[in-house]
Amino acid sequence: MLIYKDKTKPTEERVNHLLGLMTLEEKVGQLIQPFGWQAYEHKDGVISLTENFKQQIEQAGIGSLYGMLRADPWTGVTLANGLSAKQGAEAVNEVQRYAMEHSRLGIPILIGEECSHGHMAIGATVFPVPLSIGSSWNVDLYREVCRAVALETRSQGGAVTYSPVLDVVRDPRWGRTEECFGEDAYLISELAVASVEGLQGESLNSQASVAATVKHFVGYGSSEGGRNAGPVHMGWRELYEVDLLPFRKAVEAGAASVMPAYNEIDGVPCTTNNVLLEDILRQAWGFDGLIITDCGAIEMLAAGHDVAEDGLDAAIQAISVGIDMEMSGEMFSKHLAAAVEINRLDISVIDRAVRRVLTLKFRLGLFEQPFADPERAQEVIGCEEHQQLARQMAGESIILLKNEGGLLPLSATSGTLAVIGPNADAGYNQLGDYTSPQERSKVTTVLGGILSKLKQEPERVLYAPGCRIKGDSKEGFAAAISCAEQADTIVMVVGGSSARDFGEGSIDLKTGASKVTEHSWSDMDCGEGIDRMSLELSGVQLELIQEIYKLGKPVIVVYINGRPVTEPWIDEHAHAILEAWYPGQAGGHAVADILFGDVNPSGHLTISIPKHVGQLPVYYNGKRSRGKRYLEEDSQPRYPFGFGLSYTNFSYSALTVEPGVIAADETATVSVEVTNTGEREGAEVVQLYITDIASKVTRPAQELKGFSKIKLAPGESRTVEFKVGAEQLQYIGIDYQPVVEPGAFNIRVGPQVNDTLSADLQVREDSYGTN
Repeated sequence: MLIYKDKTKPTEERVNHLLGLMTLEEKVGQLIQPFGWQAYEHKDGVISLTENFKQQIEQAGIGSLYGMLRADPWTGVTLANGLSAKQGAEAVNEVQRYAMEHSRLGIPILIGEECSHGHMAIGATVFPVPLSIGSSWNVDLYREVCRAVALETRSQGGAVTYSPVLDVVRDPRWGRTEECFGEDAYLISELAVASVEGLQGESLNSQASVAATVKHFVGYGSSEGGRNAGPVHMGWRELYEVDLLPFRKAVEAGAASVMPAYNEIDGVPCTTNNVLLEDILRQAWGFDGLIITDCGAIEMLAAGHDVAEDGLDAAIQAISVGIDMEMSGEMFSKHLAAAVEINRLDISVIDRAVRRVLTLKFRLGLFEQPFADPERAQEVIGCEEHQQLARQMAGESIILLKNEGGLLPLSATSGTLAVIGPNADAGYNQLGDYTSPQERSKVTTVLGGILSKLKQEPERVLYAPGCRIKGDSKEGFAAAISCAEQADTIVMVVGGSSARDFGEGSIDLKTGASKVTEHSWSDMDCGEGIDRMSLELSGVQLELIQEIYKLGKPVIVVYINGRPVTEPWIDEHAHAILEAWYPGQAGGHAVADILFGDVNPSGHLTISIPKHVGQLPVYYNGKRSRGKRYLEEDSQPRYPFGFGLSYTNFSYSALTVEPGVIAADETATVSVEVTNTGEREGAEVVQLYITDIASKVTRPAQELKGFSKIKLAPGESRTVEFKVGAEQLQYIGIDYQPVVEPGAFNIRVGPQVNDTLSADLQVREDSYGTN
């Protein structure tokens, strides 16, 4: 038996043996990743491989396929022509079988898929978007969600996912805000670790695990003007303390792969940033996994960033700084072999990248088990257990922003309900970007969720859309007002849409990002490539709400959206407001669970919501010198970071820090007593913030350094403890090294950043040290 096929041999020995057998062309083939949906054809239930794919395999092979199971307007895969769960697994098996039987060395293919909030294949479970998941503050539940996503993906043969997104949002006008967990690096770090643990499981070679690719490395959420892939203007101290932190934590947790961001930082594109990819990621952090570009990123070096003369130069630059695989571009396939042949590139650089690709394939067990189990895929993809998990996550993520007079939860005395608005019964609108088409029966809208609650009294529910997300047509106003006139309570379901436009010319064919269009059928006002100048509701939605409000009846506003909404009129006039973000396929049930009190809301904001877009940036952990007001308004957000109401009340007391004086290498225990003083069981997110009173380098006013989500029965109290030591007290000092300075710190604990108890902690002068 050949050494590389002997599973009893160490991985390094197998890799070295296989590498020694490969030609230059075969090595380059391992570094490329064509579009997976172009590898097969599906017609009349029959799956056949394309001639182009067969030729690529027979000539030199390919290392990976991108999005073979992905379904959306970019791929052209729809419900009509797409693959079922079982067929998807069978298609992957056809690809793997051909690759292993018709290539000289029989190397299996790495199938890479998008799984930001669910496996992006037809029939797979659609969980809430990451912005929603972050709002749950439930790390354990998110880890469980990631296990479900990994199982569904691997069951069809997908072995790598291009998630999680660990970008720190600094400007919510950015269309990809929904793909991120929020604005705080510490919170993102906790979720990053949970994601890696959940996706990769105990072993990558498990048939229930996939390799996580953390992205976008780094600074992608701080682009100029909130414009996608725009330049980033950031100093190295902030980069270390904020944007790099979640990635470091993910790497420490064992993330198998990293994807550099499109953007540049201080003039250097992340795709070719040697300091980021080599000095920090490889050397300082010890990362030994795979680095894969974002789609089209290498080509952008020569046509966009303009730091390369041509494609050859771009390909050489990228692989020289440590890029191992090009996602769905043609720069590596066109130029790498030629670069070696003309002595512009040493073969050892190619070998280094190939070694990393092969190592991941061996770690995933693809040489022993390259095939999926179609029966297993049919059993687990979109199963009832995962749908219930999606409902639970959505329920824990929904944020109660306002509840005037205790209007919510609804009861039998709420009378007839008018459910009105463009997102009340638009299933695709509540799923978010990076979502496959869904059968209508698989998505429960808010209207559907309410009807399910009142199935014995369907006559209590009236419905009218009123208007669309975008556009200035008011032709639906009359019907909506008539509907509201007949009701006792009105539920307005408004917001945005990241539903991909199926119209011609609406997709960037190189990257898959949406393009702004004026197509009459498009309501997309959020998602990748859809950045905004405003945070107001699109179209005539506000006018619709204002007209309904004139009827003098209780108005509940439910936002279904991918970024914060700034509408002062709604904040002031609506009687109750729920922020549901994009809650996924079970989102309608989750919203109804909240509206009727079957679930007590426990979501808390992970992103500050401004009063006006002119306040941006308004993220909570800005520097103390940022100023307090403008001429027209103060600088405080409408809803602060960490904010979220409940149907019960919680009180905080007895905050202690013991000991109150510590050395730099010691730990203090912070304790607080939290009591449910209301009449309902509820969950509270207890948040710990720390302020460094004086430091040699300016610091944020306060920073989240711990949190705990606890459930309490009426009248129940619990003591919540946090450990505070070097990890929580340090910052990047004058010499760009972590340091805990002696002096005073303020410890704050409470339900949100602007509502906390306070105590002091002192680090002794004689204990100065670095950590």
